[in-house]
Amino acid sequence: MQEKYIDENKQGEAYAIAEKEGNTKKLFLESYGCQMNFSDSEIVASILNEQGYNTTLKVEEADLILLNTCSIREKAEQTVRNRLSSFHHLKKSKPNLTVGVLGCMAERLKTKFLEEEHLVDLVVGPDAYRDLPNLLKETEGGRDAINVILSKDETYADINPVRLGGNGVTAFVTITRGCDNMCTFCVVPFTRGRERSRDPHSIINECKELWENGYKEITLLGQNVDSYLWYGGGPKKDFAKATEMQKLTAVHFAQLLEMVAKAVPEMRIRFATSNPQDMSLDVFRMMAKYPNICRYVHLPVQSGSDNMLKAMNRQHTRQEYLDLIKEAKNIVPDIAFSQDMIVGFCGETEEDHQDTLSLMREVEYDYGYMFAYSERPGTPAHKKMEDDIPADVKQRRLSEVIALQGELSRKRMASYVGKTHEILIEGTSKKNENQWKGRNSQNAVCVFDKQEGQKVGDLVNVFVYDNTQGTLIGRVEEKY
Repeated sequence: MQEKYIDENKQGEAYAIAEKEGNTKKLFLESYGCQMNFSDSEIVASILNEQGYNTTLKVEEADLILLNTCSIREKAEQTVRNRLSSFHHLKKSKPNLTVGVLGCMAERLKTKFLEEEHLVDLVVGPDAYRDLPNLLKETEGGRDAINVILSKDETYADINPVRLGGNGVTAFVTITRGCDNMCTFCVVPFTRGRERSRDPHSIINECKELWENGYKEITLLGQNVDSYLWYGGGPKKDFAKATEMQKLTAVHFAQLLEMVAKAVPEMRIRFATSNPQDMSLDVFRMMAKYPNICRYVHLPVQSGSDNMLKAMNRQHTRQEYLDLIKEAKNIVPDIAFSQDMIVGFCGETEEDHQDTLSLMREVEYDYGYMFAYSERPGTPAHKKMEDDIPADVKQRRLSEVIALQGELSRKRMASYVGKTHEILIEGTSKKNENQWKGRNSQNAVCVFDKQEGQKVGDLVNVFVYDNTQGTLIGRVEEKY
């Protein structure tokens, strides 16, 4: 999703799937937060589809309501709590209705969630979705049910995700789960556990199946895709104990990227999210070698200040990050980057803030996701650091970062004007039903007039003649 700023008050997204014959129960499934949560929801839907549930977009029809939640910021959690409160009247009118909370918020709060939100019957962490059938049997007996046990090896590799809603053209393929990077501000390692990677052959098979089913673009997904490491063992942290043969035959992310590019040569390939400290130049070399790997990387930096990067335990310096960007642009001259940025972290000075602005100017990001720091209980920052930046200072700095990104986005979008781009048609423009919308290789959204014979999933050459801050405006090139 390409936005200048994420609205954390935005309601989650609910999806519908084709009904399975014989299923009699209805599931309302709503997802919040990162792409991984939306991918996980497809796994949940697949598991419950085999247990007699078809999904519905009408919450009042539901026998089971599940919210797949996000804990990355306080506002995200409050949005979920507000959404839960809207189900009170429905719960009263349907005594047999089951309400469950999945994902990171369930993992963080555990039994406390059942105590605080009295209408919740079910609490399930990200590694316990296989246990949903058993947990639902417990709730049928009138008991609350919970499983938030984190796993060292669960990847759901053998579950074929139900593709929820969407456009039938783009899909997520999860390749890693968990995170070993203990950034001091981040709750993810505590809610999703240690890093583990999925068998590359199951990934290839899923990508091939998606191509055969008409999908034209995939996003290889993980909290940190650059840490992908398959050696036939367990978590990445145990790789040092691997046999010599396992080490010799291990598959790293750049190799996986090449395997996928070769397996589905006409499929567009993206990946998210990357971590600067783990990014290999081989990834950019693969991008340059294979035209179906898109020229775009989301590369979170969080701050342009070395002081803040150290306080955040980011494991890279400002200069190392800039050197990586420079090398990438040398290897892939037309590459595009986006960022994550946190302002107002513990102890951030005005000089630190100016360092962030100067880094943004130097990189010239296409777009970004920008937030004011909020404490997350249980993180190292919450335990050991003081959240000492006043709210008004955070907001002012955030406004400056957003404004600068707006300028950079307009500049980057303008750089695409006057050129022809290959655009994958993803659907109808929200603002004009007579126009298509799609993205180029650099992930920039483009709109253009529909022409007879075109359909969603087509790749078309579009000449871009104008732009806004976040959108390219073009016309389909005539064929001669």
